[in-house]
Order: sequence, then C-alpha cells, then structure tokens
Amino acid sequence: MDNRLSQHRLPNQGLIPIRTVSTLTGVNAVTLRAWERRYDLIKPMRTPKGHRLYTMADVELIQHVVSLLNNGMSIGQVRQVLDHPKILLDSPPEIEEGGNPDGWQGYRHRLLQAVIAFDDAVLNDIYSEVLSLYPVDIVTHRLIVPLLQELGERWTQGSGSIAEEHFFSMFLRNKLGARFHHLSRDRHGPRLLVACLPGEQHEVGLLLFALAALDRDYSLVLLGPNTPLMELPPVIERADIQAVVLSGSAETALNVIEEDLPRLCQGVTVPVFVGGHVVDGCAGMLAGAGAIPLTEDFGLALRQIDAILTPR
Repeated sequence: MDNRLSQHRLPNQGLIPIRTVSTLTGVNAVTLRAWERRYDLIKPMRTPKGHRLYTMADVELIQHVVSLLNNGMSIGQVRQVLDHPKILLDSPPEIEEGGNPDGWQGYRHRLLQAVIAFDDAVLNDIYSEVLSLYPVDIVTHRLIVPLLQELGERWTQGSGSIAEEHFFSMFLRNKLGARFHHLSRDRHGPRLLVACLPGEQHEVGLLLFALAALDRDYSLVLLGPNTPLMELPPVIERADIQAVVLSGSAETALNVIEEDLPRLCQGVTVPVFVGGHVVDGCAGMLAGAGAIPLTEDFGLALRQIDAILTPR
C-alpha cells in the first residue's frame, strides 16, 4: 500500500473520491485523469483496489489550475507555472492565441475547418480531445460560443452558410444530449427544471448549461426548446423541483417577459432564473417579473444559484 495512504488510515481520514472532487471543482473525472496522466498536475493516492483519493490540498490545487485556465492559459502553460511559480511575477506567460495549435484560436480554427468540410469524424476527434483536457465551462466559454458566433458572422458576411451553422449545431446537440444522459444518473444535488422560453428553438446553450450543472452534482429535468410556461407548475410539483432555469435569446417576445413570466413566478414557490442573451437588454424587466437574471458565465451563474438555494 502507498505509504501516504497508510498514514491516513482509510476510509475516514479526510480523503476524497474523484466524484466528490469533480463536484467541488467542476472538473469532470475524465479531465482529472488526463491532467494526472498527461501533465502530472495532480498525484492522488490510491486504495488497494486502485481507486483515486484526493486531499483538500489537491482540491485547492485543482481550483488554482481552473483559475489559471480561466485567465486564458493553456494546460501546458499551467504546468510551467506550477513548476516555476515566479513566472507569474517575473514575466507572465502570454495568452496562447496566434498560430499555436494548442491555443484556443488553434482549436477554433481546426473546428471551423472541419465544419466547412462537413467532416463529422474530425469534429468528433477535436471536440473529444479538448473536453479531455479542459472543464466543460472553459471549453464552452473559450471555444464553443466563439465558434458559434464566428459561424453566424460568416453567414452574415456571405462567406459561410446556414448549412454550416446547422451542421455544427446538430453535432453539438447530439454530443451534448448523449453526454447529458450519461452524466445525469446518480446526481444528488438540488433538482433544477431547465427549459427554453416560449418561442426559443435553439437549445445548444441550454444543453451546455445543463452539462455544467451536472458536473456540480445538480439533478436536472430537461425540457428543451419552446416550452410553454403554463406547463411548468405541475412539473415542479410532481418532480420535486427546487428551482427553474429558463433560457432565451434577444428575440424573445415581449409578451413572454411581461405576461407569461410574471404569471409563472407568482404561481410557484421556487426561484425562477433566466439566462441567455435575453438578459442583455431585459435584465430589469426580468427582475420586475419576479425572475432572477443569470450571468452568461456558467460557473458564475451556478454560483448565483448555489447562493440562493443553499439557505433553502
């Protein structure tokens, strides 16, 4: 047995299994194992059967890594900073953009070329590679959302097509849906009802949020696009829902915000959160309707939800 392990007299001396570490940090188990195997970032202890166990110092290290990644570093740069902490003080590493194939711009370019070629296999390989190295929140913020925006701009400028955007959206919908169903088992946190506002047909953003919530051990009921709000109260009651999270775009109809949403908020006893681009121009109206606007960053949005649900 590992000497470090025997000193802790398992199982009740403060060691944490990988699933709990994922919940505490928002980094899924696949990524944690990749950081250990490929970059030697974390060195968990092992039980006699080979199960990984982490200390709170490991958890703090992982959170530090996530903070560096959120500031734009690549996983390779993080390794350098951990080995030589003075790098941050003396000469902080430049954010990897440019031509570096390991930077986010490099990933984005590779994905775009796969979309233009309508190459599902290459798309899948790149997407799987990135998700094995980075938490889903960071992948969403630095890769998926910018690429969706770029595809939209290509269509607007006439250099791309609606077919490209639909191809990538369908790819994401399939990948995210499969990942959602795989991760949704055995979640024990507060139960959220997650749906798009009436008239909203694009659920990719909602699925990305759902995955981020599952990584934090939330339990979800996912209803998807164009959900009539009057249908929600019975679901809330039957499924023991503790909060509602709705997603909308800038094109959300005003009557939904001025009529449907206030009616829902007044008719239920759980908090109602609203995210997506609808928040950009209508945050005050959403709050006036009784809903709680969410920031576009999924990690921060989930912390907003945590802060309100914890006292409950």
